[in-house]
Amino acid sequence: MLALLTELGQSIKGDFYTDKTVRTLYATDASVYREMPIAVSRPRDIEDVLKIIQFASKHQLPIIPRTAGTSLAGQVVGSGLIVDVSKYMTNVLEINEKEKWVRVQPGVVRDELNHHLKSYGLFFGPETSTSNRCMIGGMVGNNSCGSHSVIYGTTRDHVLEMDVILADGSQVTFGELTKDEFEEKCKGDGLENELYRFFKEMLSNPEHQDEIRAEFPKPSINRRNTGYAIDVLLESAPFGEGKEKFNFCKLLAGSEGTLAFTTSIKLNLVDVPPKNKAVIAVHCKTLSESFEANLIALKYKPGAVELMDRFILDCTKGNSEQEKNRFFVDGDPGALLVVEFERETIEEIDELASKMEAEMRAGGYGYHFPIIYGADVAKVWNLRKAGLGLLSNTPGDPKPVACIEDTAVAVEDLPAYMAEFKEITNRYDRECVYYAHIGDGEIHLRPVLNLKDAHDRELFFKITDDVATLVKKYKGSMSGEHGDGRVRGEFIEKMVGSKNFELIKSVKKVWDPKGIFNPGKIVDTPKMNEHLRYESGMVTPEFNTVLDFSDTDGILRMAEKCNGSGDCRKTHITGGTMCPSYMATKNEKDTTRARANILREFLTNSEKVNRFDHDEIKDVMDLCLSCKGCKSECPSNVDMAMLKTEFLQHYYDANGTPFAAKMIGDVAKSNAFFSNIPGVFNFFSKLPGTSHLIKSVMGIAPERSLPALYKTTLRKWSKKNYMTPDNSNGVKINFFADEVINFNDVEIGIVAFKLLNKLGYEVNIPEHKESGRPNISKGRLREAKKIANDNVRLLSGIVNANEPLVGIEPSAILTFRDEYPKLVDADLKAKAEELAKHCYTIDEFLSNEAKRGAIKSEQFHSDVKKLKIHGHCHQKALSAVSHTADILKLPANYEVEVIPSGCCGMSGSFGYEAKHYEVSMNIGELVLFPAVREAGNDTIIVAPGTSCRHQIKDGTSRDAVHPVQVLYEALK
Repeated sequence: MLALLTELGQSIKGDFYTDKTVRTLYATDASVYREMPIAVSRPRDIEDVLKIIQFASKHQLPIIPRTAGTSLAGQVVGSGLIVDVSKYMTNVLEINEKEKWVRVQPGVVRDELNHHLKSYGLFFGPETSTSNRCMIGGMVGNNSCGSHSVIYGTTRDHVLEMDVILADGSQVTFGELTKDEFEEKCKGDGLENELYRFFKEMLSNPEHQDEIRAEFPKPSINRRNTGYAIDVLLESAPFGEGKEKFNFCKLLAGSEGTLAFTTSIKLNLVDVPPKNKAVIAVHCKTLSESFEANLIALKYKPGAVELMDRFILDCTKGNSEQEKNRFFVDGDPGALLVVEFERETIEEIDELASKMEAEMRAGGYGYHFPIIYGADVAKVWNLRKAGLGLLSNTPGDPKPVACIEDTAVAVEDLPAYMAEFKEITNRYDRECVYYAHIGDGEIHLRPVLNLKDAHDRELFFKITDDVATLVKKYKGSMSGEHGDGRVRGEFIEKMVGSKNFELIKSVKKVWDPKGIFNPGKIVDTPKMNEHLRYESGMVTPEFNTVLDFSDTDGILRMAEKCNGSGDCRKTHITGGTMCPSYMATKNEKDTTRARANILREFLTNSEKVNRFDHDEIKDVMDLCLSCKGCKSECPSNVDMAMLKTEFLQHYYDANGTPFAAKMIGDVAKSNAFFSNIPGVFNFFSKLPGTSHLIKSVMGIAPERSLPALYKTTLRKWSKKNYMTPDNSNGVKINFFADEVINFNDVEIGIVAFKLLNKLGYEVNIPEHKESGRPNISKGRLREAKKIANDNVRLLSGIVNANEPLVGIEPSAILTFRDEYPKLVDADLKAKAEELAKHCYTIDEFLSNEAKRGAIKSEQFHSDVKKLKIHGHCHQKALSAVSHTADILKLPANYEVEVIPSGCCGMSGSFGYEAKHYEVSMNIGELVLFPAVREAGNDTIIVAPGTSCRHQIKDGTSRDAVHPVQVLYEALK
């Protein structure tokens, strides 16, 4: 088979992998399942897909369609051939503005589609919580809904046509058919014709009709995806008068890729929502209160009603990104109802909100009803959308598990259903998380279970089985939007009855006679507690690490926090910093998820004494820029930069530290040596022959220029040029002369001194070592630990709230806040944590001073200037670019714009390295370089990071400046 697969891989234009590394990365999705595929393909076009299907049919090899891999029920996990369309089949093919439809390939990201449609005034309605990375093919496969299903319904409601390849290799277009067209389709010898004849016979049978209507979920429940949608097809025109036209797309939506392979999809579009939007965050004291309040909210025709329980809200407290989105939360509510209204005027919304609040208060529901408008609405939804990933933040092995999270009942049945559900969790003495789509009768329910434990694995089944019985009692759907997959396929027969389940099996048989399309989903599903990600009775290995991973119970559990939700598959269009290498390559291997998966795999299963000693891990870690984007943007708080540097230290222990890593790690030492002869160093670093030699030895790309040394160091300059502050305000600053500002960007340091003095601050450089950031980035943690220990000892008695430590280079000064408390010796940890509280980037410090009134706009001139800011990655993750924007707005007539860029692509030494140069420049080309090129020559480009300024220079030939340079020039 391997030889045959290799031959197949050579015959297609796309990518094909049979190596263990890539197969491991595709062995999981966002579910609890893990199964190693035989190979992974990324077809470039329909011709490739057709070859794959023909091969699979010939050799009876299962193929598993995959887009973003965010499915929660194990839909894209299996032992067959993964067919990933997320890299190449990503085009918007056609837009018909007049008729309001669009045709797309299955790998188009939902939010990117709406970004594309915005200029047409059109919109694709269904919106999942994964909308910034999930793809239309996956949404069709699962019949996804999302928060606004109250008004937009499900994906099924918007699919007009689908181009598919059937099991026999025939290419077919499915769409609406009149009765006559349906009859015509029943004629012929092809598989397509056979399908129409089969359904005509099956759904014309009165016995079948009665059984389907009696046993399937209530038609009033829009979120119903249990089994195949034969109940939906039954209500189409061939089987009754006055019904909507027959369309096989209704069946394919929710079929999880088990019936055919989709190559393009025609979608219905709607007009963009009304321009005014607001959210009322109803604070309820208890969960049961929220179930009743929901019924009142629905009376007022909201666009969405979403639930967040206390468990989820508590998880948001520990996430730096989500802390910012909690601004509206008052007290400690038992549950939040997020009620959204979209109307033409704010006055309409205010009136509805007032009436709704009055009715809720009269019923005794809710104690606080803040109304959130404008840009802040997105913050509320970001808090809600983060729910899935945040659940992995719970400490230890027990986690809220997806198994009954997709149940849907009629909304009027919800209070009674939830009361009985509580009895089940009480019977098993289990906590449960409640969140999501309460307005449509579907609350995501997750029992807390340890799937490494044999007893809890049994509970995994028992709780699901009991809940299935309860859902059946209310004639609800076990699968509302996440699909059956592997986790609920076992219970379909219970949900629809044995006779209907036989019909479902016959549907699979006629569409896919050889069983090649995603087998083991919906029908013939394995037991739900087989092929789980973790082994029964598994003992989690412990590791001696340099960094302190105690807050996650060890490094392995930090990696295990990644639940596969795929937040790291953002693109430059949907925005964010995480993960820059994936944004450039669109390779799953370059996601934070992939890095966590590969680390978890080998730390769990390796037979080596040093389980870090695997080239497979090194290969997947290679394009991690250590940008820290995941530190704040991953809802599970998987800090991949921290994991990578720890991995590298242990890998070097086994294989030796590369010379280039030593050179870069010791850059402060070499700079200190050559700072005595800066002119000589600069001459030879620019001389072609010696420059090439230096770059070659250090692995630096020949296209890069080496950072020059200044004629003196900042320390020497400050000793010779001590200045008394103008109109002293009595505040003393300890200035951190890091390895860049002290040797290379000395001019910026001098300007910072002058600026601070002019503003009334006394500035002093205390005794300290370099930051250790280069050593951390290169995995030389033990060297960095010595530096951190020394700095904490030297500075902890000097730096305090009244005399803070202020630094120019974000990555250097923020090391005190981020790594130092986890890096220093145990007896220094408390001092490191205290020191971290008083360390600031200069942007933060000046911004805070301005907010307290110590710095005023009147101190700057009133000239008109335009500025564009690119923020540093570590600043975005650990601080905020808003500090930079705020201080640059101090001059009254400065027009300031923050470029919506993620990482610049340089990220310290990463972009300098020859092996990373191309990826580095591709990252810059996503957003940053075009934005800089489009800026007029009169626009000042501002970047707080030294590596960012170098990248901008290399990529655009434009000089970027530090914010302090702008402010100093703006002083009166």
